[in-house]
Amino acid sequence: MSPSPGDEAQLPQDSRNTGGLASVFKGLAGAAKLTKAAPTLMQTTSSTMNAQIAEQLNDTTAASQGLPPNHMEAFEKLRSGSTSDRVAAADQLRHAVKDYPLNPVLDIWYAAKDMIEPTHASSTRIAGWALLTACVQHPSSTDLERKEYFQTITAQANAADFYLQLEALLALTNHGRDLSGCDYDVFPLLTEWLGMKFDSVRAAKKQASRSKGKAAVSGEDKDFAGLFALTTDVIKFNFSVVDDSAGEALINALLNICMNTSNTEHLRACITVLEAIVTFGSIPNDKLKDCVQVLSSIHCLVPALQKPAWHTLSILSRSHNGQALVRILLDVLNTLPTDADKSKELVREVRGALSILFRLVSKNTEKGYPSIPYSILVDGLTTVVKATQAWKIHVDILRLANALFSDAHGNLNPMIADEDWSGILDVAAVCANSAVTANVIFEEPVKSAIARESSETASVVRTEITKVITRIERLLAEPAGAFTQRQDCIFFFAKIHKVLPDSAASLVLDYFKDCRCCFPSDVQWEANLELVINGIFANRDRSSALRHRAVQVVTEVYDMIELINERVEPDFVPDLVKRLLADVSEETDIEVLEELVSFTAGIANNASYTLFSYIVDTLRGVLTADRLRSPTSSVLAQSPGHPTPPDQATTWTGQTPSNVVVRGYVQIFMRVMNTDVAKASRLYHILVSIAKSNSSETDARLSAMKLLFRLRADWAGRIFVTAHTESAYLASSLYRTEASLARKQAEEAAHPGRLSRGEAGGSGGSSRGVSFGQGQIYPSRPTSSVKGAAPKYQQMWFASDPDALPGPASQVASPVLYSHLPGVKPESGEEAPKDVVLPTSLWLEAILNLFQQGCDWEVYSFVLVHLPSQLSNHGIFKTAVPQLQELRKTLCEQIRMNSFLEPPSASGLRRSDVSICLFHTLTMIMSYHQHFQKPDEDEMVNTFVRGMTWERSAKCCIHALSICCYELPMSTSKALVTILQKMAQIVTQPYVAMHILEFLACLARLPSLYVNFREDEYRIVFGICFRYLQFVREKRHSYRFSSASDPAAHTAAASSPADGPVHPNAFDDLPQYVYALAYHVVTFWFLALKIPDRPNHVGWIARNLFGDADGSQTSEEQAQITIDFMQRVAFADVDESAADPLFTADRYGEIMKKRWLIGNSIVTIEQAVSTGWAQITKRQSSGKSSYIIRESFRPPPAHQERTTNDNSRDANSLHGNSVFPSHLLVQLLSSMPQCTDQARPIPLPDDDAIDRAIRMFDHNSTVDGHKVGVIYIGENQTKESEILANVSGSSDYVDFLNGLGTLTRLKDAKFNAQGLDRQYDTDGQFTFCWRDRVSEIVFHVTTQMPTNLDRDPGCTLKKRHIGNDFVNIIFNDSGLPFKFDTFPSDFNYVNIVITPESRASFVATRQRTPIDLKESFYKVQVMSKPGFPEISPASETKIISLQALPSFIRLLALNASVFSLVWSNREGGEHVSPWRNRLREIKRLREKYGPKTSHSHGLSPSPPGTALGGGPSTILSSSQLEPNRPGGTVRDSFSSLRRSSVATFFSTNSEQNTHSHRSSMLSTAPTENTEIHAANGLDNLVDQVDFSKWA
Repeated sequence: MSPSPGDEAQLPQDSRNTGGLASVFKGLAGAAKLTKAAPTLMQTTSSTMNAQIAEQLNDTTAASQGLPPNHMEAFEKLRSGSTSDRVAAADQLRHAVKDYPLNPVLDIWYAAKDMIEPTHASSTRIAGWALLTACVQHPSSTDLERKEYFQTITAQANAADFYLQLEALLALTNHGRDLSGCDYDVFPLLTEWLGMKFDSVRAAKKQASRSKGKAAVSGEDKDFAGLFALTTDVIKFNFSVVDDSAGEALINALLNICMNTSNTEHLRACITVLEAIVTFGSIPNDKLKDCVQVLSSIHCLVPALQKPAWHTLSILSRSHNGQALVRILLDVLNTLPTDADKSKELVREVRGALSILFRLVSKNTEKGYPSIPYSILVDGLTTVVKATQAWKIHVDILRLANALFSDAHGNLNPMIADEDWSGILDVAAVCANSAVTANVIFEEPVKSAIARESSETASVVRTEITKVITRIERLLAEPAGAFTQRQDCIFFFAKIHKVLPDSAASLVLDYFKDCRCCFPSDVQWEANLELVINGIFANRDRSSALRHRAVQVVTEVYDMIELINERVEPDFVPDLVKRLLADVSEETDIEVLEELVSFTAGIANNASYTLFSYIVDTLRGVLTADRLRSPTSSVLAQSPGHPTPPDQATTWTGQTPSNVVVRGYVQIFMRVMNTDVAKASRLYHILVSIAKSNSSETDARLSAMKLLFRLRADWAGRIFVTAHTESAYLASSLYRTEASLARKQAEEAAHPGRLSRGEAGGSGGSSRGVSFGQGQIYPSRPTSSVKGAAPKYQQMWFASDPDALPGPASQVASPVLYSHLPGVKPESGEEAPKDVVLPTSLWLEAILNLFQQGCDWEVYSFVLVHLPSQLSNHGIFKTAVPQLQELRKTLCEQIRMNSFLEPPSASGLRRSDVSICLFHTLTMIMSYHQHFQKPDEDEMVNTFVRGMTWERSAKCCIHALSICCYELPMSTSKALVTILQKMAQIVTQPYVAMHILEFLACLARLPSLYVNFREDEYRIVFGICFRYLQFVREKRHSYRFSSASDPAAHTAAASSPADGPVHPNAFDDLPQYVYALAYHVVTFWFLALKIPDRPNHVGWIARNLFGDADGSQTSEEQAQITIDFMQRVAFADVDESAADPLFTADRYGEIMKKRWLIGNSIVTIEQAVSTGWAQITKRQSSGKSSYIIRESFRPPPAHQERTTNDNSRDANSLHGNSVFPSHLLVQLLSSMPQCTDQARPIPLPDDDAIDRAIRMFDHNSTVDGHKVGVIYIGENQTKESEILANVSGSSDYVDFLNGLGTLTRLKDAKFNAQGLDRQYDTDGQFTFCWRDRVSEIVFHVTTQMPTNLDRDPGCTLKKRHIGNDFVNIIFNDSGLPFKFDTFPSDFNYVNIVITPESRASFVATRQRTPIDLKESFYKVQVMSKPGFPEISPASETKIISLQALPSFIRLLALNASVFSLVWSNREGGEHVSPWRNRLREIKRLREKYGPKTSHSHGLSPSPPGTALGGGPSTILSSSQLEPNRPGGTVRDSFSSLRRSSVATFFSTNSEQNTHSHRSSMLSTAPTENTEIHAANGLDNLVDQVDFSKWA
């Protein structure tokens, strides 16, 4: 034993520190060395040896003689001195023995032998052991002496002196090299000491653990290590002297230590000893198995000793015992009992064997390692996995399997290249699954040492399983020719599906799909299907793509099952559905849920109602779970009202699980609506409840609404789903189309500092609006006015979404599902069968609830955009009359109280945008007026009147009032004065004037509405027109002065059109059109006056027509032709008159003809010279009048004397009278000759030039001519050729044509047929025409044109007409939406599309009763060519009754044609209307034949006179009023306006007015009197123009 700390001071000095004795021993260096005695026989008995030693000891003389004299004293003290003297003497002699080879070494030792006895003091024992150690190293010791030393050393000693014993033994054996004298005794001694010392070490550790002392343990370990080192050395140098029994004893001792120690160093020392035995000797056969098992166990269980343990075993395996080692290892596996888990030793042995087998498998047999029989190995592994559930053993097996499938270079181990893999794969599958069962792989980590260890172990397990799987995946990826055991690998994957990565699971699915393993043709198809469902699909840790594919595999199986339904158990499909839908409410993977819902939706189509209900109810759990999972998640994370970072997109890109389910419901509904009423009705109720509930996810509600708002019904009440919502306009106004949103974003980017809609002017309404707080969270309106400060807004829907429905909508109406049954009236109280009628009133009630209770903005905006279109289909809401009444009431009340919902500020919208949608909805509700009382109708009209004064809603309200004129005439008439007063207030607002004037033009043609008008109420209408004219003139006037002060600005403005783009903004042409339209409204309404009342308005109208903004006079061509027309109709309501064709010379004798220019008219007098008859023809710009008069000559008295000239009279003259045309003119105009050139009639020469001019003048029509195409589209027709081939239409179409115009024969027609043949009937015999006092329309009706498909299959003869018509009327009975490009043409600007509100087949239209026709309504929409402005009240879809349809369409077509004429000539000059052209022709004649006088002397213009009135009678001409005005035109005519921008339009007029007659007239007047003279000039002009005063 190592000395205690207290004994260290008493240790003798080291031999190297010789102290003062060194000189003494040096003096003896030259002494003769003692010769070594001959070695004695090893077989000398102990008694003989003892006798010899005793003899030597008794010879003291010899001993004394061998000692140097100076050491004799020390020797004597050693023998008989005191204890202290003996200790000192021993120390002295120890050095002498070491340094000098003295002979009496044995004498010295025997003198000191008793000092090592256990009873002596420690210092005495130490000195004795030191001297002994020195003595045994003496080279002259004989074997007998060494034997003595050995016996002394191995004798019983003090336990504390073991280290001294060991040191002495080391010295004796020279570290195991020299065993002479004790050859056969050393190994037993070492074996004994190993056991003894192992016990001492363990006892010391126990003692240390109790007393917390470590010094004793350290000393014991040191001694133990030294003992192992000595043992190893002895084996290395002298193992040959070991017999079997000694070897076995030693190995037993070593194995005992290994089996009972946990100290790594002890184990390492044992391994080292065993390695020495294996290397320098051999292990006895009886101990080979034990050694292998222990070493393999250490290799497996002690990671720090794996290398030395394997080194030892590797040496053993490459020895002659290699195969024996393999057999031992395999026997451990194959002989494992079934209850192996109960024995730790067995588990240890198995793990050790597996670890060594892994090593051996990994090694190459060419390096001397033994081969392992594959089949025996697999059998052993199979036995192991059956006998034990220890997951660590299974991990070792997986590691071994990895070595089999992948060697050190990553290649397939040659050991299994040609073997059957199924066995090893089955073993690996059992191991992998057992690890999963034990929750080793997927357990959650816990903060504890045990949990950390478990986590580390789990990592090892995952690693090994992953290695196996990855390697097999690579093998499966190899070409088919190089790998043939694909099926075994796939089955292996199938067995371990719980631990398969997605890549491997994907291979399984591929194999199952390719080989149809899940089909009934496979023996294991049910198990395989179970694997796909439970092993892959039900595992929510797998990727979406993999689970998605799993559902696809199941879908294919279901499709196959459907084909062989009779061979499968009846409960198979329900069970399959239940397995798939298990825990579906917890499903959050959107992609998987989509596929699952799609699959179950397909099953639900043909399933029984019980299974259908199960599917629907189970899927509904997803909606409930979505709400419970996080009530505000969708609002905070996904709500469109939630602000998003500026760099994020502004469109919604995700969806909630609820939305997936709702889309599934929609899909099922669309599939069953044509076959199963019960299913469709059930789904309909669910969808309505979802759309109505504010607790549902927003996107789910929108998906439900995308179907519900697409429900339509045909004329028979059969329900279908339309793919077209016809809501693009309203969607665009709320930025719900890609184009509108892009424009908004571009505008925001171009003007980042501009105030947004939501910030610029508030909401446009009172603060009583309801906020969007019901169940949702939205950001409050920011106070900052900077656009950049507003948050981005995320929109969840677009009107143009191609995926709005989960599938294409069928255009076929359901044969079993009805909105109502024809013949069952809701008012009658008769109930329709509930199993066939869908309660659409429930849906409308839900919408009503949303309006009343409020909802999310996304939902509300969706309702605003899509409700009007659905309301236009009367068939769908036949049974919802109470809801319609309540909806009308609610909307009117909210508009009146300004209490409708307000959009979020971040959306960039204002309340006025919402109001526009509400007004459109109310416009559609108006078509249900047959269900409303008179007060309800009055309230609607008043609501529109209120909306006219709101921001941005004036236009839609005016359009709605236009419809009211036809549909609610009584209510409109009642409010008409208020309407006109409101219009007078807003007529100058941008883009409102046109719509007001078009409304007035429409109203003028409905005299029943204003039959009770008083004169002052008529003047309101005229005042609206004049207010707009004055507004334009004021802008022109202000622009004129601004241009005068800044000529550069004027020049730039005037030149801007030339510098602009080739195709300018369409709205640049609107001011000219509207300006001219104002004049024509004056014309229409002057005709609307009663004849006795017309003269009363002439003066007031003339003042406004010829008065400029600054109070001066103005003379525009439009004003001139207007007053000209008023002259013709002020005192008569007659049509144009024509010359009498019978006024010929044959009947009246000689006729003389003479023409004059009188004012702005051409007067022709044809005078019968002798009979007194005369025909007077007056040609004006607005028309032509002919009169036949006769001057009755009295016979002269008999006493009257004939004058000289009387003799020259013709003999044929009546009573001798002779009259020339000039006579009549002079007599009618004045009794005095005309005194001024300007008032004097201008005679026209009687020559061919004048004749030609008059003929050309007569070619100009006295009305504006227009051509409009009329096209009928039959059922399901979409192609141009088949549409133009129609020769007939529906009864509604015929009724419409009859109301559109008058059927007129074309042949020899005297009017302008607008290109139709009037000679040979090539364009048909008849057409429909319409004409009033101002305009004429010829309709190109394709169904009345000849059709010869053999000669003209493309109907090009028809196309040549409608292709050149600016405006076409499309009567669309196809049941499909009309596309603008159906008839490609460069000239079709406008298509007025008429569509039945409820579609009907061609046959069905002929089955309608007169009552049905009376209740028929049609949708009307004016579709314009891209870039063409909105100029119609039907630019957004309107709905109107068949009774009012023809007149409404005719007005739309007329207005569209008028503007198209302006539009078509916007680049190349102007189109001159007939009236203006006639006026210009008259002015040209005046310029050519009139007097050439200087206008600078004329101080006042000649007053415009009547055609035949006396006094100054010339109507102001361009040459008179504006002598320097080139062309004399304002370019603002009704139907032929040159294209220019607004600024150019004003600047042009300003330039013209700069040179007006007022300026020339006042050029000589003082500056301060300019305006006074101007006022006087206007008064004089008006006084002269006002023919009513003198007529």
